[in-house]
Amino acid sequence: VDVLEARGDRLGEIVAAAVDGLGDVGEAGVDGLGHAGDAGVEGGDHLGAVLVQRRGEARKARRDRVVDGLRARVKEYKELGAKFAKWRAVITIGDGIPSVGCIRANAHALARYAALCQQANIVPIVEPEILMDGEHDIDTCYDVTEWALKETFNELYKAEVALEGMVLKPNMAIAGKKSAKKASVQEVAEKTVKLLKNCVPPAVPGIAFLSGGQSDEEATAHLDAMNKLGPLPWHLTFSYGRALQAAPQKAWAGKKENVAAAQRAFAHRARMNGLASLGKWTAALEKEAA
Repeated sequence: VDVLEARGDRLGEIVAAAVDGLGDVGEAGVDGLGHAGDAGVEGGDHLGAVLVQRRGEARKARRDRVVDGLRARVKEYKELGAKFAKWRAVITIGDGIPSVGCIRANAHALARYAALCQQANIVPIVEPEILMDGEHDIDTCYDVTEWALKETFNELYKAEVALEGMVLKPNMAIAGKKSAKKASVQEVAEKTVKLLKNCVPPAVPGIAFLSGGQSDEEATAHLDAMNKLGPLPWHLTFSYGRALQAAPQKAWAGKKENVAAAQRAFAHRARMNGLASLGKWTAALEKEAA
């Protein structure tokens, strides 16, 4: 949060929102939402917990326990000033998984969360994430992501969620980290755009990708390549964690004397991803920070 404050004069030109722990206080004694707001960045928070796979009644009980009390939490965060919230559903590809029950339970929970957020005038970020962990190839990721997205939008329809008032945060179609066959940047871009066109209604205004374990530059290159395939029915942008924060964290290394270097690294990665969201990034621009 202190990096947000220090870069406040320019950060809001590139980063529109920050998922932050509301009430967390930085060294200046200002909470995270205050830092973000001062920088021209909207603030929000995580509301969701991860649903893990269970059998029979145990799965249903787990799902209900996660969602119970959500209405009160949405109200609390709204009073704290949150403009949006995020629920992350994690789905793993492996031997015999994900199951039908896993996909359906996560889709149902995401839809219930999204509906409650909209009732409180909070924009829901809907995040069904297919993890990169594993040996699967890009086509397997494509198939499972397509399944999860179609099930999620079916549940969103049944929950009467206004698609115009939500943001989708999906993974890209990409091979697993341990896959023997890595896909090119262009293949990832083309298959991800094809996947989205098959699953995501044009009423959804924006799709903000997660990085999901990709390297900094890899995540930027994929986003840029997708935007170069436009025009597209939605705005494609980024909602990166590690791919935006890894470089500044490495530069900072927990030392106060490195804060300025960390701020520069963060500003550079934000700028690179901002250009990628417009289809205007090139690899040569990365060398400018070297």
